[in-house]
Amino acid sequence: MPKKPTSTSQPESFEAAMSELADLVSQMEAGELPLEASVTAYKRGSELIKYCAGQLDKVESQVKILEADMLKPFSADSSRDGGAPDTEGDA
Repeated sequence: MPKKPTSTSQPESFEAAMSELADLVSQMEAGELPLEASVTAYKRGSELIKYCAGQLDKVESQVKILEADMLKPFSADSSRDGGAPDTEGDA
């Protein structure tokens, strides 16, 4: 018996959304759903894709912030040292 498309509530997590989306795709590809249920599954899949894209955008922003914070000390250290010593004029 084909599964009915799941609820329209917000997924618990990115992983839960991806799992639900994979189930919907499998059902649709197998032709297990009647036409109206396929339309409902398509709508739910669109919602899940938007949710996942939003989660990825949030994580990407967080990674950029973390990378920027990690790079600051390295650039600050190189400017404090005054760079590599100039050995050309020491001879």
